Amino acid sequence: MRQRTRTTERWTADKIGDLRGRTAVITGANTGIGFETAKVLAERGATVVLACRDTAKAEAAAARIGGAVTALRLDLASLTSVRQAADDLRSRHPRLDLLINNAGIMIPPYGRTEDGFELQFGVNHLGHFAFTGLLLDLLLEVPGSRIVTVSSNGHKQGDLHVDDLMWERGKYRRMAAYAQSKLANLLFTYELQRRLAATDARTIAVAAHPGGSRTDLMRHSPLYNRLGANRLLASVFSKLVQDARLSALTTLRAAIDPSVRGGDYYGPDGWGEWTGFPVHVESTARSHDVDLQRWLWTESERLTRVTYPISEQASAKEQA
Repeated sequence: MRQRTRTTERWTADKIGDLRGRTAVITGANTGIGFETAKVLAERGATVVLACRDTAKAEAAAARIGGAVTALRLDLASLTSVRQAADDLRSRHPRLDLLINNAGIMIPPYGRTEDGFELQFGVNHLGHFAFTGLLLDLLLEVPGSRIVTVSSNGHKQGDLHVDDLMWERGKYRRMAAYAQSKLANLLFTYELQRRLAATDARTIAVAAHPGGSRTDLMRHSPLYNRLGANRLLASVFSKLVQDARLSALTTLRAAIDPSVRGGDYYGPDGWGEWTGFPVHVESTARSHDVDLQRWLWTESERLTRVTYPISEQASAKEQA
């Protein structure tokens, strides 16, 4: 893990320069943090694609943002949809500078994707793994391109259930399944970066987390749904969250700041990384387990049938 000295200077969207000529794809960008991220990038002149399950909502969001913003249908719970979205994107945008894997679901009732994966693992990790792999060659053609995957503070409670990834045995635990998927986001980012570095690619992989944010991601939380009827809970909760515009800064910094290095992880600078301005933060030792990263990579390729144009040999070379 790399240590960095934190400065007192706050990184804000004002530090983002002219992005004309650059193309960014953001998953789950019709609302919340994804929407705020897209809005800032579009305001700086980038061509932005909102890759979302609900095309009508994405088109409405694109209209609210204005500029060179379009919608793309992407259902991360369907590998068929993921492949179709990648094909559609290629036909419309042969150049890709930035892929932001932002979409996610949090603690819904137990469910499965179209391909039979546990819903949170399937959407939060496997869908993004496949989408990234299908677009990687486009990114590799653009010097300075980036892949940013949004994880969560929840990864700190995460463990990868290698003998039961899909929760087919025993009682389903929503939060544990969510934490597993968010840990997977980091394992994926670090393994991807190692492979990129070993092939001398000028593309980097970075991760970020928003801390606590007031978005509809928490709509399945019993605590969240009780806030309106309990002033004390509402008061405590308000101290642990911030609006989506501020939460989006961690993603934006990971995506744009020229000081960012491959394999970096960004989060808020406040207490417990719940709120604040974006700084370089550390993830758990578990997320840096190289054997676990490689195991997840191999299993993800098997499950999605998406093979990346960067090899395991390259990863081993970098580690050595």
